Amino acid sequence: MSGGVDSAVAAARAVEAGHDVVGVHLALARQRGTLRTGSRGCCTVEDAMDARRAADRLGIPFYVWDFSERFKEDVVDDFIAEYAAGRTPNPCLRCNEKIKFAALLDRAIELGFDAVATGHYATLIDDGRGGRELHRASAWAKDQSYVLGVLTAEQLRHCYFPLGDTPSKELVREEADRRGLTVAQKPDSHDICFIPDGDTRGWLAEHVDLQPGEIVDREGARLGTHQGAQAYTVGQRKGLALGVPAPDGRPRFVLEVRPTRNEVVVGPRDALAVRELAGGRCSWAGEPLAADDVHVACHVQIRAHGDPVPATARIRPVPAEIVERDDPTRPGFEVHVELDEPLLGVAPGQSAVLYVGTRVVGQFTVDRTVSAVPADSPAAASAGSPGAPGRAPAERGAA
Repeated sequence: MSGGVDSAVAAARAVEAGHDVVGVHLALARQRGTLRTGSRGCCTVEDAMDARRAADRLGIPFYVWDFSERFKEDVVDDFIAEYAAGRTPNPCLRCNEKIKFAALLDRAIELGFDAVATGHYATLIDDGRGGRELHRASAWAKDQSYVLGVLTAEQLRHCYFPLGDTPSKELVREEADRRGLTVAQKPDSHDICFIPDGDTRGWLAEHVDLQPGEIVDREGARLGTHQGAQAYTVGQRKGLALGVPAPDGRPRFVLEVRPTRNEVVVGPRDALAVRELAGGRCSWAGEPLAADDVHVACHVQIRAHGDPVPATARIRPVPAEIVERDDPTRPGFEVHVELDEPLLGVAPGQSAVLYVGTRVVGQFTVDRTVSAVPADSPAAASAGSPGAPGRAPAERGAA
């Protein structure tokens, strides 16, 4: 129970369905006095109090479990390490993977509970073989299956999402009001929970060794300076403060982050388009893709609220030159996705979730991309192309 309206109504529905329900709030912030500011922040003292009031209203036991140390190690430290390496992580997926459906679920099972119920908008369907499939929620506008894409088949057997078939958030708020839950109109949380003021760059400056460096175009021409390459992400437009305008007058976007050179590479929006993704750190919400180069038609989604794009996915051996360049100890196979239509601004470190229809197949972390811009196009000529012949693979992972 996060202290929000979704988890409060999920708990109420679980009680109404006849389950033996215990409310648990996770203390994740290491600063116990952290307070909310409107819709910013979560897992605060105020949230714990709201969760307790909801549990009291429902007549269920309530506990606060301190997972702050585990959260720091598995989510916050991972976030810092990924940004330091010039990658763009998704801490919400890591939290679901490592905390809510790993540490919390493991403890719940040890205590004799059958499942962890949450207020996520997603649907579970029995697969007819004793397992469960993870599907999108009935309300796609609120669907949260993307951030649950890290769940494994075994974890799905112990999950319960009472809100999955609810058509809208407004109906959840109306239900909370009818049930006398004081969180009925509480604002939704947004942004990164451990950066409640939303200033990611300022927060990173306190945790990553940011050094001034150069902003360059794909030909290496200096266009400006930055205060730390790791504070930028692919697709970013704001905050560049370039002193040299583009020849065509169009805005520039971050195309690459090169942490070892401390460079930020910028170019036109067209150069952000990619046609292939590849990466590891994969997990499967059921049967994994076959490791014998079988092509599977699917859709891929790279952001929580992004549109799914039709694609073909397969498992393939990691190219030898990539193993040598990146990490010789990495696993020998990766997920490779060819997109039917280009995606813009895909950054290494992002999670790509694969769907077949409404069903989540699994996910992987993007390591490399291939540009959709032909090598001889005007955009490639002015901005360079990660896949252009004769050019070394981009340092940030573009192949």
